[in-house]
Amino acid sequence: MIAKKSPRPTFKALVETIRRVDADAAAQAGRAVNIGLTLRNWAIGYTIAEYEMKGADRAKYGEKLLQRLSRVLVSHGVSRAEERELRRYRRFYQTYPEIGEAVTPEFRRKLPAAAALPIRESATPESGAPTHALITRLSFTHIVELLAVEDPAARAFYEAECLHGGWSVRELKRQIGSLYYERSALSRDKNALSKRTHRKAEQAEPRLAVRDPYIFEFLGLKPREVMGESHLEDQLLDSLQEFLLELGRGFCFEARQKRILIGDTYGFVDLVFYHRILRCHVLIELKLAPFSHEHIGQLNTYVTWYRRHMMAKGDNPPVGILLCAQKDHALAEYALAGMDNKLFVSKYQLHLPKPEQLRRRLERTLREDAS
Repeated sequence: MIAKKSPRPTFKALVETIRRVDADAAAQAGRAVNIGLTLRNWAIGYTIAEYEMKGADRAKYGEKLLQRLSRVLVSHGVSRAEERELRRYRRFYQTYPEIGEAVTPEFRRKLPAAAALPIRESATPESGAPTHALITRLSFTHIVELLAVEDPAARAFYEAECLHGGWSVRELKRQIGSLYYERSALSRDKNALSKRTHRKAEQAEPRLAVRDPYIFEFLGLKPREVMGESHLEDQLLDSLQEFLLELGRGFCFEARQKRILIGDTYGFVDLVFYHRILRCHVLIELKLAPFSHEHIGQLNTYVTWYRRHMMAKGDNPPVGILLCAQKDHALAEYALAGMDNKLFVSKYQLHLPKPEQLRRRLERTLREDAS
């Protein structure tokens, strides 16, 4: 019997095979980094809790322990070691002690009192998901959102629903904010509500993106290195940055992908300038999507934060510029964070570029990229 010959590969098949290999490898690498980060944060929480109970000199530090510990760790270059984060890691351990079962022997040997690590065969009754799924399928940023849910039953519900639907962090946050758990408890047809919710839900990308702020700091990367949405966004930001500096109207470049902490959430402002003539900060947000009121709301939040935390004596209130670029059309909107002084507004309009100028610049860059 003559063996059947395999079909000869085509160029299209070659491209598809390499694309799948690349995607699979990236997904595996992302999962590995995320698991390492999650276990690292759990282990830090565990060591802090152990020290608070058994430390020989713990009385010396008392309530100032985390404050002092944070200062020393940051001075040693430990990422995400602010006092707020150390409290979060401790709460992570206290909420999910069963994570200890996933700690490898090598990792275990590096911990104090390793033999006392709590090991369980399955998740605790309070948890709605197996330990393996929690650390392999959710990013630590997902876990941060879950930790904010005080009710164990509600937290278990969101764990299970998030894993079932493969939700993104943004979707998980949205569902918690919309009281999905409470609505489900009151609903007469829970299955119908669940199907409708999951049908509309935003899913996480297959690969646990390095864009996650916890992960890129864990890897020692700077926001600028990883936060760009795409090659096109980088081109547009480069073009805008160059254009504003070329105007010669007092723009002084200050930052790109400027990280700011609002509550427990990090935000990234695409471009930040200081204007010498207006004596104010100018924040620019670029969106590769049609205009949405969520975009202007986000920019207003950034402008308000700058007004409260970054204005120096003699400064005027900051101004924000929202730019939405899609194919051959662009839109520019200004955000003045509730500024009602018309003299201010007219002064800003005199020295800032006209919306038409910004739109033309964006559209030119979009055309050049397409050609």
